[in-house]
Amino acid sequence: MTATAVPSDLRARLAVSLVFVILGCTQGSWMARIPATRDQVGLDTSALPALVLGLAVWGLSATFLNTPVNALAVAVERAHGSPLMSRFHASFSCGVLAGGAIGTLAAAGGVPPGVQLAASSTVLGVLLLILGGRLPDEEVAAERHRRSLRHRFTPQLVLLAGVAFLASFVEGAASQWSSVFTADYLDEGAALGAATYTCFTVAILVGRLVGDRFVARWGRRVFVQVSLLTIVLGVGVGLVHPGLPYALAGFTVVGLGLACVLPAVFAPAGRQPEVPPGEAVSVITIGQWPGFLLAGPVVGLLAGATSLRLALASLAVAGLGAAVLTSRISMA
Repeated sequence: MTATAVPSDLRARLAVSLVFVILGCTQGSWMARIPATRDQVGLDTSALPALVLGLAVWGLSATFLNTPVNALAVAVERAHGSPLMSRFHASFSCGVLAGGAIGTLAAAGGVPPGVQLAASSTVLGVLLLILGGRLPDEEVAAERHRRSLRHRFTPQLVLLAGVAFLASFVEGAASQWSSVFTADYLDEGAALGAATYTCFTVAILVGRLVGDRFVARWGRRVFVQVSLLTIVLGVGVGLVHPGLPYALAGFTVVGLGLACVLPAVFAPAGRQPEVPPGEAVSVITIGQWPGFLLAGPVVGLLAGATSLRLALASLAVAGLGAAVLTSRISMA
């Protein structure tokens, strides 16, 4: 190892981590201002899907950045020689929490959502442009002959995309409905509803900070399967015995189980021998975002037909389904 190898590796890790922070901060700022935005445009809660549609446009924009930044993360992890993906995604979680804090402070100060979001997006966009020149280069030699989108869907990548879809479904449903479950279904009020969502998001951050160690110790396949079964356990804790302590504990366990599933899926996708990393990661992204965006409406429809408690049981079904798919995937 040369004297410059370690600093170069460190610069690459820091640059990619900061991009994840910026993307997370953008999402957190949006999520924190949904109630105020809804009120400003005159929507009531029953019309919230219209606002979600607007956020879907934002989600599509985020998708265009999601693929290259995860491809870069895979390249940096490969060069580093040990698992890093969970820590990169922990940076995203830190950004979400920071963006949420910015949105909360802006709301407390009476700053209109449009002004706050325009200002924060401008600052974050400038930071992203500055970082662009400091990001490591992707390996491009293998991508001279690009495959059509149809030919990127190899059997292994389809299975990995399926796991990404189901994991993102769990994340989207828990993100949008955990607070509602506590606040409305359990009738514990908005503050404790927010506390339930906070338990979920903090658990994801904690899981991602330590997840790479378990990947290195257990292997990726075992770790992902244990994580997915942990999601099922958390859903059982939160729903079988409805009550505030069980809801808080249940969604915390769901967050811990969910934390590292997507990072662990991106890593083997970027190492497929027959597909270049950037193209392989794009397949996972195609699976990931529909799961996240569809989760809220699907759970809402199921809750309307049955009850929110039964609707949230779909998270356990998704976790079990992803565990079955994982058993058929080469996770090296």
